Amino acid sequence: MDTATNFSRGSKMELIQPYDFEMSQDLRPFLEEYWVSSFLIVLVYLLLIIVGQSYMRTRKGFSLQRPLILWSFFLAIFSILGTLRMWKYMGTVLFTAGLKETVCFSDYTEDTIVKFWSCVFLLSKIVELGDTAFIILRKRPLIFVHWYHHSTVLLYTSFGYKNKVPSGGWFMTMNLGVHSVMYTYYTMKAAKVKHPNILPMVITSLQILQMVLGTIFGILNYIWRQERGCHTTAEHFLWSFMLYGTYFILFAHFFHRAYLRPKGKAESKSQ
Repeated sequence: MDTATNFSRGSKMELIQPYDFEMSQDLRPFLEEYWVSSFLIVLVYLLLIIVGQSYMRTRKGFSLQRPLILWSFFLAIFSILGTLRMWKYMGTVLFTAGLKETVCFSDYTEDTIVKFWSCVFLLSKIVELGDTAFIILRKRPLIFVHWYHHSTVLLYTSFGYKNKVPSGGWFMTMNLGVHSVMYTYYTMKAAKVKHPNILPMVITSLQILQMVLGTIFGILNYIWRQERGCHTTAEHFLWSFMLYGTYFILFAHFFHRAYLRPKGKAESKSQ
């Protein structure tokens, strides 16, 4: 890297200083081993779906309005905070060092802010499995895209964290951004607060956009893989491309079914 790049990195460090809570103990050594456990967590999650649906089949659904409000509100606040911090970080790197540096994210995985938010982001994917519990206990329709998305995002997040997949910075940043809007909407809906009718469509559109951009970033990373600061493998590219591809198809199909079909009722992918 040349002097200009070094200057950009120096500027980045001056512009974005970590808060005290972001300087907590690094959990990376523990969480890198979590990759194996993530498969067990997903297996238990899928089994609990079967057990839960079987248990609720002959029972009346629970209201759970207040718990759902608190649950959605907590995840909304978490997502908003993560969005503000990571978008500020990624935006600073983008405008000081260029797109290539944000896609070839490996040089920045040791930054204090990135280390903290990538840790809590990884753990949040386990917490978000609770969304499914609310759907089952309230006897709401559990669609394929919901549990498939939750399962595979958890696995891919742990895979990307362990292998320091370069484009993972954008994956985390975009996901937090979409979830900021999504969980805010869930909070409003659970609290029966009036909201724009177009909001569910906007959320699904943002999810589709995330899949398109994620695919583009993965392709760029693969193209730039031989340059200094970029590292990826065929395995990284294959898994990210397959996941983003299936997500795009599923969310696009959901969008068409929910918002474009005649008499289609607009609703989010999980309730």
